[in-house]
Parts: sequence; structure tokens; C-alpha cells
Amino acid sequence: MPSHLFADRPSPQPPERETVDALITQTRRLRGGVDAVRRDALVDDDDAHGRWQRALCDLAVHHLDDLGTHLDQLKEGLPEPVAEELGEAETPGGYELDPMPGSLLSRVGSAEWNLLTDAVDWSDELFQIFGRAPESGAMSLDELPSMVFADDQALLTAMVTDCLVDGKPIDGEFRIVRTDGRVRTLHMMGEPVLDADGCTASMWAVLRDVSELRRSQRAVRESRDSLRREQHIAQTEHRLAVELQEAVLPPWRGSLRLPQGNPAALDVAAHYLPSRTSALIGGDWYDALELPDGRSLLTVGDLTGHGVTATGAMAMLLGALRGMAVAGIRPGDLMGHLNQLLDHSVQPALGSAVCCQYDPATRVLSWAQAGHPAPLLFRGGTGCALTPPDGVLLGATSGAGYGQAEVQLRPGDLLVLHTDGLTRRGTSDEPGCRRLLELAARLETVRTAQEAVRTVVEEFGETDREDDACVLVARIGS
Repeated sequence: MPSHLFADRPSPQPPERETVDALITQTRRLRGGVDAVRRDALVDDDDAHGRWQRALCDLAVHHLDDLGTHLDQLKEGLPEPVAEELGEAETPGGYELDPMPGSLLSRVGSAEWNLLTDAVDWSDELFQIFGRAPESGAMSLDELPSMVFADDQALLTAMVTDCLVDGKPIDGEFRIVRTDGRVRTLHMMGEPVLDADGCTASMWAVLRDVSELRRSQRAVRESRDSLRREQHIAQTEHRLAVELQEAVLPPWRGSLRLPQGNPAALDVAAHYLPSRTSALIGGDWYDALELPDGRSLLTVGDLTGHGVTATGAMAMLLGALRGMAVAGIRPGDLMGHLNQLLDHSVQPALGSAVCCQYDPATRVLSWAQAGHPAPLLFRGGTGCALTPPDGVLLGATSGAGYGQAEVQLRPGDLLVLHTDGLTRRGTSDEPGCRRLLELAARLETVRTAQEAVRTVVEEFGETDREDDACVLVARIGS
């Protein structure tokens, strides 16, 4: 606890002027840097992280402004009347105009209450803090609570009593209601001044208007709490989206043969690639399924959006696709039903998809697409994209019709189905498709679909993708 002051103690000498000048220069340079960061910060009302960063900058600026003001007072000694700094601006009542809200000129004031003579001395800054005209006179300790916020009066009384009776220093905050009705928060620090006999002769205090500082601190807390809530919600939604995706996508890993025991069976492998942040779980899907009539279903697709909404819609769409394929609906008609389903869903969305049905007896692939990249066919060391039948995005047009194409496959052919997130960079996926087709020589040497998937992932796995992606490879058996 700081030692008590004595009335006959000589006042301390001010610090060296050169040292204070250097500190002022450093503070101003730092203040300018923080202010530049604050100006450059673009704050979106819906961006909790941005609001938190801006609030921290505001708080830092307030602290640096306070530090700069205190250093100026150290340099200059007793401050000149504020009116001189304001160009002698006066109100009709004859006292200085109150600085603009947040101005440093009125943030710190001092007072001394003499218990022996009942004299009270307030600095000009303290009159401004309280919004009180100097002609009204300084307020005694008995009068001071009349301007204090009702809930804080007991706190102020306790602090003053402890200082005068027990010699405890004052260090606390309370709120005042100014004469203009504004509520301000003051931080008060003070000590008793003892006479030669050790008795309390007076009490001095420094009062600082910390309203803007507390407002900034409150903004930091609120924006930080809001950011934490949003992060918690995002983490929860991410976990739910991952769990839903894992529950919906095929459980098999590695290679899958469809149908089992057929020499012309498909060797199938697939892989899901997350986006670069791995936090954006989208509506991408892949699936391979043996149908009751002996054919095999191959499909990949993508719905717009991310999170639980996108994965939930994907689960609905993929479930419907599986059910209709098992019921024997052909790819073109199947796409039309999916379009109608998405068009009438509670949460409208757009989607792209490709649906293939392979007949191992004839090695004919029947397929349809809805605004989706066409399957790539690799044969004899070269690759090409299949010519797509007509088909618009799912959910884009009510009653849209979807064409169906057929292609004769040969033993050893390799089909690559993928979502556009695999190859897209910027606004076009053409360069990425060319990169896929350029893998033809390498894909010619692979023996299994799993090796082909591994080759594709090695080529595109480290790409700075903005979206997640799926790739499915099917190799035609001999």
C-alpha cells in the first residue's frame, strides 16, 4: 500500500525533459500505427471476428491517447486553462465549453479537500468532467454524492470513509450524472495528507473520466463473446455436417467390384477431398451401387452451399437417387425427378450431378447429367470427355427435361467422374480438366481403380481448392 503523504513533504522533481520527449515521440508513432490499422479495417456488421478486431484497436487507441496526455502533463507541469487551448471559447455563463465527447482535454482532473479549513480546490478539468460551472464552486465531500449515480453512492462513501478514518488509499470507480443529464464513469485515486502529528489534514484525489475506455473495453468483451459464440456454433455445425456426410457417403473404402463374380465387372474406387480450410463441408457426393437387374450405378454430384444445410440436402437427394435407381428408373428420367424434388424442397438449392448405369452384359454405359462436368474416358493412353446430353442444373428450372446418352465401353477402359471442386481454379475449370486429361499416360499403366484414384489425388490433392471435391474411378474388367 502506498505510504501516506505528509503536508510538509517537498514535492518531487519532474522527470528529465529529454526522456519525456522521447516517450511522447514513441507514443505518437505507435498511436499513428494503431490508428492506421483501425482505418484500414473493413468491418462488416455480420463479421464477429472483424468487430472484435476493431474493438481491440479502439481500446488500444484510448490507452495510447491517455498515455500521451499524461506524458504531456509531465512535460509541461501544471496544465494551462483549457480555454486557452480551445481559443477562449466560452458559454453564455462565462465558463469553458465542454470538449467534444471522448476528448482527452477533460479526462483527468484533480481535487483537494482540506479538513481543517473546509477549503475545497478543484482543477478546471474536474469542473468540465462534472459539467459544472466554476462559478458554482467546488463540491465538498458531503455534497459530492448528490451527483453520484444512486447505485454507486454507498461505494463512494465507503472509499472516502476508509481514506479519512483508516488512512487507506482510494482506488475505485463510480458513475456520476452530470448537470446535462449524461452519465459518466470516473476512476478516482487519492490518499490522505497527514500533518506533523500524523492526523489527517486533507485528502487529495485524481479523477479520470474513463467512460470511453470502459465503453471500448465493453465492446471488446461483447465482440469477443459474440465471436466465441459464433465459433462454437460453427464448430458444432461442422461436426454435425461431418457426421452426416460420413453417414450418407458409401461405407466402403479401397476398391469395390460391381457386380460381384462377373468377368466384365467394374473395379470402382473413390475419394473425398476437403477444401483447403477443411472447415467448409459441402454437398459433394459419390456413390456406386449394384442394382437388382445386374446393372451398376455410378454417380457424383454437388449441391450449392456448405454446412449442415448442404449436407442435409445432399443426404435427401442421394437417398432419392438410390431409391429411384433401385426401382429401375433410367438416368434421364431419374434426373428429371431429382430436379422436381429439389425444386419443391423446403430450402431451395441448386445442384449438379452425373448419373451412370453400366450394363456388364453389353458393356454399355447409359448416362445423364445436370449441369455437371462430363465423365472422362481414358483408352489406349489418351483421354477425352464424353459428349454430354442436354441437362440444366438441378433446381434451376421447373419441369426441365434431361437427355440420356449411351457409350460402348471396352475392357481396360477407365472412367473418371468428378465434381468441379477438384479441378476448378477461379471461375473456370477448363485448365484443370486439361490437367486431368494429361494424366492419360500415367493412368494407362495403373492396374486398379484405387491406383488411378491415388494418381489423381497426387496431382490435385495439394491444389489450393476453395471447395471440397469428389473423384470416382471405374475400370472396365476384361
